[in-house]
Amino acid sequence: MQKHQQLQFAPLKNDLILRTARGEAVERPPCWIMRQAGRYLPEYHEVKGDKDFFEICRDAEVASEITIQPVRRYAGLLDAAIIFSDILVIPQAMGMRVEMLEGKGPHFPKPLRTIEDVQKVLDHKVDVLKELDWAFRAITLTRKKLDGQVPLFGFCGGPWTLLVYMTEGGGSKLFKFAKEWINQHPDICHQLLQRITNVAIEFLSQQVIAGAQILQVFESWGGELSSADFEEFSLPYLKQISSKVPQRLQELGHKEHVPMVVFAKGSWYALDKLCGTGYNAVSLDWLWDPAEACKINQGRVTLQGNFDPGTIYGSDEVITKKVETMIRKFGGGKSHYIINFGHGTHPFMNPEKIRHFLRECHRIGSQK
Repeated sequence: MQKHQQLQFAPLKNDLILRTARGEAVERPPCWIMRQAGRYLPEYHEVKGDKDFFEICRDAEVASEITIQPVRRYAGLLDAAIIFSDILVIPQAMGMRVEMLEGKGPHFPKPLRTIEDVQKVLDHKVDVLKELDWAFRAITLTRKKLDGQVPLFGFCGGPWTLLVYMTEGGGSKLFKFAKEWINQHPDICHQLLQRITNVAIEFLSQQVIAGAQILQVFESWGGELSSADFEEFSLPYLKQISSKVPQRLQELGHKEHVPMVVFAKGSWYALDKLCGTGYNAVSLDWLWDPAEACKINQGRVTLQGNFDPGTIYGSDEVITKKVETMIRKFGGGKSHYIINFGHGTHPFMNPEKIRHFLRECHRIGSQK
């Protein structure tokens, strides 16, 4: 545990996103994109080759290269890097096998379908430093390679979202098994959610010790819960993460404040509550009207988002117009606002269209 604490890194040259997340007034809104490193970039495919997805995640050299690719391609236009990894590394650390099938996405050969299945996971002893050592090595190497250019995001999946994958066995449209679990066996669901949360807290904390400077929690399937179920099966665990990560960092000897962002996709009914969960920023999907979100937030936290990723398929003129509208509706972007997509990039996007988006974000966001 001590091996990460003495690491020395280059001074940060661009702390815009950290200042914004802390609620400070800034010269322009910072900008980064969910899934900014990945399949839409030709250089990603060159590095990946025919390697398995999780194989490249576990290779610190390759993961760091992929993380830095968009920072290099869009030099001066991105205000953060996000480590190349996946939210499903927590189930892996908890003893479950996860595969990434080409063209299909994540697959659990043995999903949790019985109480006995869940009990095996609950009984599995998780040593986060050992099981996810490769993730920490990738973060440290990436932080060194960035040489202070921009801050580095660490991240994890939200507990409810991970429970969905662990019970469904992959992505889903019906969420049959996850809904069966919370409606037939809520007590054991809470036990599983608590165990996931405990692992997430340690994982996020150790990412910071390894070099991450800002954190995001992806509750990607939040919108599949009703308002009442979100309040029972998601919100309490998201709150635990936001409150206990800073406590754990204190125990580990990390004194600096580390901003935390939560992204609960589709959970429109929960924005008011999410703004009061202790995160520094709440990320919004593209379904939100920014002005309405700002009204609900009342300046309590920084908002992040929420450009419709599909707009990147449009003309430069349309992209520019929608960037202008978005920034204006978020109040001009000089405080409490981080520019991002409302979800991740798509594999088929034109990198030059994304360059235009980023340039326009800078130009418009810098205007008085």
